[in-house]
Formats: sequence, structure tokens, C-alpha cells
Amino acid sequence: MGNKVHPNGVRLGYIKDWESKWFNLKEMPNFIEEDWRVRAYLKGKLELASVSRIGIERQGKLLRVNIHTARPGIVIGKGGQGVENLKKELEIMTSKKTVVSIVEIKKPEIDAQLAAESIAFQLRRQVAFRRAMKKTIERAMSAGAQGIKVMVSGRIGGADIARTEWLKEGRIPLQTFRADIDYGFAESRTTMGQIGVKVWIFKKELFKKTTKELAEEVKVVDASKG
Repeated sequence: MGNKVHPNGVRLGYIKDWESKWFNLKEMPNFIEEDWRVRAYLKGKLELASVSRIGIERQGKLLRVNIHTARPGIVIGKGGQGVENLKKELEIMTSKKTVVSIVEIKKPEIDAQLAAESIAFQLRRQVAFRRAMKKTIERAMSAGAQGIKVMVSGRIGGADIARTEWLKEGRIPLQTFRADIDYGFAESRTTMGQIGVKVWIFKKELFKKTTKELAEEVKVVDASKG
């Protein structure tokens, strides 16, 4: 059996940032549980809003919640009423003054979590798994992804024995730390059992110079020689 490392966890502090930003050794167990409850509540409440991730920041008695969504209009609601309701409910849940910020996802096609949840939703509606995987791959590559890998595990298609199927297109350099690889996981509860969906999307390679930047460097070198 191979040992796998989480694509986001291994890049923390290098090109990825933490989803929870706070430090308190004394209250750490309580804060970890509270973060989990806040995320579980928001994911259930905003199930139709295409929420990719929820960032939590703590500054003293202030709690800031950043909701990254592809459908900000659903979260905000009419006249901002949706955000106000979320704020009040979170303040009751956590007993802290809460600020809710909405961050729009510009390209949901290359967001791994949204892609995994989309496939899981299609599997619940009994769409053929290969068709769902191929459509997700096509949309991601059309949106500018450099590579994508989709893996589905469980009793696929109602088979008696669970198995794993996967499709891949482009590059997925998991061992290259400067590679911006997004990872998403979702579960689909079907009548035949639970099916897991994993998605890896290679967006771009950071710290890599473009052709334009290399051309500028050549001009500088030539100018210094002259």
C-alpha cells in the first residue's frame, strides 16, 4: 500500500494558507470543535450555494467567517438579509461578535471541491459515473486547468463488489511543491451505498517565469553589455 500525503496539507506555509487562522493553546480543543460546528452548520444551511470552503479567523472576541462561494447571490439574499440571518445565528451558536464576508469564486469549473460535489450530486441522481467524470474534466480543461484527475470509489453502478475508477487528463505534479494543486473530496449517498469522489486540479505552477518575463530579462542583460 502506498502512503499518500494531502495535496493541500503538504503545501501549507509554502503556497497554501490555513483555513483557520488563530492561535490559543488554552482554548485550542474548544476552538477546533467550534470551527467544525460552524463549518458543518454553514455547509448544511448553504447546500445549494456552491460553497467551496469556509475560512475562520479569530481576533480576541471577534469571529470572522469568510465564505467562498460560486453563487454569492444565494448567500447574500434579498437586500443582504441572508448574510444578516447567518450572522445572528452564528453569534447565538458561538456567543461571539461575528463578521460574515462573502468571497466570490470566479472560476468554479477549476475549483476541486465544487467539482467533487458536482459529481457526487450527479451520482445521487443516477447519472452514469463515466459521463459525470468526463463532463467535469472537459469543463475544467476548457476553463484553463493544466491537468485534472477524478477518482470514484464504492459500489459504482450498483455493482456487488466495490471498486475504484479514475480518469485523468493533463499533468498532476503532486510532488512539485510550487505546483498549485487544488484537492476536493465529496461523498454521495446512493441507494446502493456510499460512493466517495476525489478530484485533483492542477491550476498553474507558481514561481515559474513566463515567456514575457524571460524576454524582459534578456533585454536587461543586453542593455548592460551594451
